[in-house]
Parts: sequence; structure tokens; C-alpha cells
Amino acid sequence: MVLLHGFGTSFSTTWEQSGWSALLSDAGRQVVPVDLLGHGEAAKPTDPEDYAEVEKLVLEQLPAEPVDAIGFSMGARVLLVLAAASPGRFNRLVVAGVGRNLFEEDQARRKAVIEAVRTGEAADPELAYFARLPDSPGADRTALAAFLARPDPPAVSGESLARVTLPVLVVLGDEDFAGPPDQLVAALPDATLRTLPGVDHFATPGNFGFIDAALEFIDAQPF
Repeated sequence: MVLLHGFGTSFSTTWEQSGWSALLSDAGRQVVPVDLLGHGEAAKPTDPEDYAEVEKLVLEQLPAEPVDAIGFSMGARVLLVLAAASPGRFNRLVVAGVGRNLFEEDQARRKAVIEAVRTGEAADPELAYFARLPDSPGADRTALAAFLARPDPPAVSGESLARVTLPVLVVLGDEDFAGPPDQLVAALPDATLRTLPGVDHFATPGNFGFIDAALEFIDAQPF
């Protein structure tokens, strides 16, 4: 069972502190902890070039046998990229906090997010969310800005998602700036959508609706 956190957080803050890893252990699942490069316990280089192979580094940490995997936000994006390239490495996926945003290539917006992360300042509420993330314990603002500035991150498209033939649960709050989820759900061959009423991006990882839906989907309810 692989759990992959979002940008600016870590396995510990996203999955351990909110009880996910304990619930999965109680359900008899072996949890594989993964921190994205630049996050948590992973190395934190400050050169964007060092983040060119983030997805490959994650894949190298996965077991040889197929796994179930849950990803939030950036972690969900990474899982979808990996599943498109190597669908045989996964049984089922749960992706949360992603939707319309996966298909956008707004370079001006990307630069604005990087600047917010680099400086910790932003007036726009969405940008302010990213600006605050490096304030988390153990986070490195320079490394996180470099992560976002990495060259040529893999694109997510309808063509790539068509190769993700395994069952995928898409979970998105109806107040999440990443939505709506329609384009993502339509692009995946075997997708199920769960909408979280009144939930925004920030609140998603700890939301009980997300937890219940994900554990049911991967058949991992605690005993």
C-alpha cells in the first residue's frame, strides 16, 4: 500500500498524523512510506535540474509486485504519470485533490506559484495556500521552489490517461480550486468519482468522507 503526499508536505504530516497509516495497518496492509524529493525525509536539493526525474525516483521505491496507491494533489499527479507509463505496477489508484488543474499549462500562473513559494508572500487566496506550505516543520522553501521549477515536468493529457486502465477513484471537494473533476473522470477508462460537499483542497487529506471512500475502494477497512 503506497501513500503519496502533496506538494510542500510529507508522508508523516499527510498520512501518519491524520491516522491513515494506522488505519491501513489495522486493515492488515503494509504501508510503503514515500517522501517526494525535496520533501520530508528525502534529500532537498536546491537546483531545479535535480528534480527532473521525480517520478522515476518514486517508482524505484515501490515494491516489485503491483500495489494499491493513494495520492493527494502533487502525489496524485505523480501516481497518474506513473500509472500511464507502467500500469502493471498498480492494482487500484485513489487520486484526490486533482481535476481540471492537471490539464492546464498556464506558465504565468506557474511562475506566480513558484514566486509565492519562494517568497512566502501572496495576496491571491490560492497562491497564499502555496506560500504557506514551506512554513511546515522540516520544509525547505528554496528546495520546494526548485521542485516546482523543474524542467519539463511530465504532462498529463487525455492520451496519457487513456493508458491508465486500472480502476481509479477520483475524490474532490466541491470547494477545491483543482476542480471541476469532469475532464479527469472522462479521460480515465475506469474511473469512479466521489465528491466531498463543502470541502476545500486544504481540508481534503483529513476529511472522513475521503478516508471512508478510499478505504472502501481499496478494500482496506480496519478490523
